[in-house]
Order: sequence, then C-alpha cells, then structure tokens
Amino acid sequence: MSAFALAGGSFVRVHLRARLTLVMLVLIPAFFVLIFASVLGQFAKALGGTMAGEATSAISAGWAAAFLCGALAFFQVSSSRGADRRLAAAGLGALRVALARIAAAIVLGIVVSAVAFATLWARSGIAHPAHAAAAILAFALVYVGVGALIGSLVAGPLEGSLLVVLVFAVDVFSGPSMTSSGGVLSYGPSRDAATLLIAAGTGHGSPGGDWLAVAASVLVALAVALGAFWLAARSRA
Repeated sequence: MSAFALAGGSFVRVHLRARLTLVMLVLIPAFFVLIFASVLGQFAKALGGTMAGEATSAISAGWAAAFLCGALAFFQVSSSRGADRRLAAAGLGALRVALARIAAAIVLGIVVSAVAFATLWARSGIAHPAHAAAAILAFALVYVGVGALIGSLVAGPLEGSLLVVLVFAVDVFSGPSMTSSGGVLSYGPSRDAATLLIAAGTGHGSPGGDWLAVAASVLVALAVALGAFWLAARSRA
C-alpha cells in the first residue's frame, strides 16, 4: 500500500465520511458568505475601509476556506504524531509520510474551496469565476501552512485550535480594505490572496505581480506545512 493511502488517504476518508464534517463543510461557507459578509461590511465601514458588498461576499468565501483548512491541518498534525512516527519507523520514512500528509491536505483544500466557491456562486454570482476559484484555493492552501505550523508547535488541541482562531481573526480584521491604516498587522498570511479575490469579486482584473505574489505565498505555506508534517513524523529517539 502506498504512503498516501496509509498516511494521507485515511485522514481524507475519515473526515469525508463523518456526517458532522460534511455538515460543517456546507454550514461554515454558508455562514461566512450569507451572514458574516454583511458583518464584515459594517466593520470595514467602522474601521475606515472601502470594501463593497460584492467584495465582502467574495472574500468571505475565501475566509471560509481558510478557516476550515487551518483547523483541519492543525488536527491533521496534532492527532497523528504517534501514527506518523510509527509509519516512518516501519520503513516509509518521515519525508514520504510528510508528502502523503501534504497531499491529503491539498485534496481537502480543493474540496473545501469548491464548497466555498459554490456557495458564493449561488449567493451572488462571480464576475471572474476562474480568478475567484484560484484565489479561494490560495486562501485554503495558505492556511494549511498556518494550521500545520501551529500543530507542530502546540500539542494541546484546545490551545492549538484557539491559536488558529486567533491568527485567523487578526488576519481577517487587518486585511486589505478592512482598514485604512497600514503597519505590520496589515501583512497577514492571506493578504495577497485577499487582494486577488477582492478584485475578482468586483469584476476587476489583477496584474501579473499579484498572481506571482499569491503563488509565492502558497508555495511558502506548503513548504512550511511539509516541514511541520516532517517534524511530526520524525523519530524523537
């Protein structure tokens, strides 16, 4: 049996077979796009931002994908340390186990992004569907890195999940168009993907530099996730 089937495929199957997970895959994007978007619009106005209604709906789909993937990546690392170390010691090696884990995380990211994209499409339509789909997937993959990194550093499920929520909340309320002020907090992990998704949601094109920035942030996030999965699978002996 391949490394993916052992380390990655089982994680994907368990979550996609769980009824609660499937319900959350529908409810969380619906909550973000249908309800959270209007709340964000009010916050944006209060903070001096200029985010339009189309932009809040679009970016809320990205944040839905980010939140789900960050949480799933965290639990993928924190809940499988022992199993991954045993698989690595049995002959698969830490790198192959880590590659299987990152492949599983990408599969889940695609599934989550597709659900968020479909919710956005049903809610308000999308001016640039292909651009929006790519940006939503970028949100998901960036937060795979965030969740995996936190999972490699924090062992406790409560503490780790709260830290994922904290990073997510700071990222949301310091992102582009949410506030007119700059500073360090304005450069959150999803900033480049948010810029791309806002443009897609409002019917504007994005320059090549924005696409390159998003690609770079995704590659960095996946590299961080791979390192986190490798550390989790590496023997401590």
